[in-house]
Amino acid sequence: MEVPKHGKLAYCLLRDDRVPAAPKAVLLAALAVIVSPIDFPAWIPVLGELDMLALGLLAVQTFIEACPEEIRREHLASLSAKDSMFDHDLRDTVAAARHGTRRVVRRVRRRIAGGVADDSYPSVAEG
Repeated sequence: MEVPKHGKLAYCLLRDDRVPAAPKAVLLAALAVIVSPIDFPAWIPVLGELDMLALGLLAVQTFIEACPEEIRREHLASLSAKDSMFDHDLRDTVAAARHGTRRVVRRVRRRIAGGVADDSYPSVAEG
């Protein structure tokens, strides 16, 4: 149940300039291992036996614990208020996706109606 909250908190902490670089580097290295096409063989102690999901959860939890307590509390409060960096970035991404989808739908409708598809941005009047 805590995984989404920890993921959002880790995202916010990664983007915060007040968090030291060392914990960020360790988290990013662990995530790189997870997405890497190189699979650690089972004979490597610890790494070979860890499931990638477990490694990811451990990396995120360790990263969060390595961040200063006051910054963690600040980001947790922002997440609770739905006013965190994560929430702002998510809203911006959804808005951009909606805008792009509207443009595609308009272009498809114009082509179906026999009009000419226009790659330019919509005018102020079109929205």
